[in-house]
Amino acid sequence: MTIAIRNKSRALESLTMTPLIDVVFNLLIFFLVAAKFAEEERELPVQLPDASEAQPLIARPRELFINIDRQGRYYISGKRMSLGELEEMLLAAWSSNPGRTSVVIRADESCRLQAVVSAINACKKAHISDYLLATEAGAGQGPPSATGP
Repeated sequence: MTIAIRNKSRALESLTMTPLIDVVFNLLIFFLVAAKFAEEERELPVQLPDASEAQPLIARPRELFINIDRQGRYYISGKRMSLGELEEMLLAAWSSNPGRTSVVIRADESCRLQAVVSAINACKKAHISDYLLATEAGAGQGPPSATGP
């Protein structure tokens, strides 16, 4: 395959695309093979040793959503919880990933303020400082937003 270029330079008159296509195919094969080896390495079953001073893996977890209905009842992942259970769950979430736990509090606009304050207080007791209070944007102004402490 030759590209005809109208130029007075002799070097560009017989530019062939075949070596370039060969290089592209070689790169494609290399990356496919490398990806397969990386996948096999992650799937290798390994039993890890125990360590007395081991810390949990610290990774950015998904946000934890606390929903509060009109009556001031707490729900996490669709499960109804008491305030004590909420505090225990938040403490467990913080201890499994200290310093990186994020909470979004979604309260019905008709609920009593005390339910929201209790949820914020539960976050504080669990040492969670990254919490947000979800709000609705004004009529026709866009999607819901969140405000922090």
